[in-house]
Amino acid sequence: MDEKTADLRDLFVEATGAETVTERQDAERGTLVDRDDEATDERLRDLVAAMRERYGFSTPLDDAAYALVARGRFADEGDAAIAAAIREALEAREMGDGDTEVDAETVRKARLDLHLVRESDREVDVDGGGGEEGADPPFEYADLKRLTAAGNSIVECAEELEAPPDTVARYAAVARTDIASTRANDRFRDAFRDLLTDADIEGSLASDAREDGLREATEDIETDVSL
Repeated sequence: MDEKTADLRDLFVEATGAETVTERQDAERGTLVDRDDEATDERLRDLVAAMRERYGFSTPLDDAAYALVARGRFADEGDAAIAAAIREALEAREMGDGDTEVDAETVRKARLDLHLVRESDREVDVDGGGGEEGADPPFEYADLKRLTAAGNSIVECAEELEAPPDTVARYAAVARTDIASTRANDRFRDAFRDLLTDADIEGSLASDAREDGLREATEDIETDVSL
C-alpha cells in the first residue's frame, strides 16, 4: 500500500473511531488541521447519508466507506487503490478479513452512486465491444445517453446500437448517473468537490463555502430521478 493509499486508510479509521491517532500522525498534523479534517469528514458523511436516503446505494459499503471513496476520487486515487484502503480499514475495524469483497468494481459502483463520474468512465472500450485494436468503439457514449434518457431498456439500447448487452449495461450505468446528476443540477458532485478540493484551506470563508455547498446539495433538489 503506497503512501497516498495509506493516508486514505488512516482517514477512514480515524473517522470511524476504530483506532487512536498514532504518534506519527499526531506529529505530522497540527491542531487546526485536525479540527478542519474532523469538520470536513462530518459534513462529508452527512452528504453521503443524504444521497443514500434520496437515491439508495448499489453496494453494501457503509457511509464511512463511501466517504473514503469520495476522498479517494478527489485525491486522484484509482479505484483499485481506494478498494485496498477500504479493505485495510475494514480489517482494522474487525469487520472483515483478508477476503473482504471490496474490489475496484465495487468502488466504481460506489463512485457512481455518489455522482462522481470520471471522464474515463464515459470512454467506450473498443475491446468491450469485441473490436480489434485501433478500431472505432462499438457505439458513442452520447448516443447511449440519449437512448437511456428516453427510457429505453438495456436490451432496446443494445439493439439500437448493435452492441453487446453486457457492454451497453456497463456504460448505461454511467449514463444514468450523468442524467441523475444533471437533474440535481450537479449539486451533489459540486458539494463533494467544494468539500474535498479546499480541505486544507483554513479560515471562516472556506468553512462557510463548505457549509453552503452541503446545504445547497441537500435542499430543493428534484426528487424525480427514477429512470
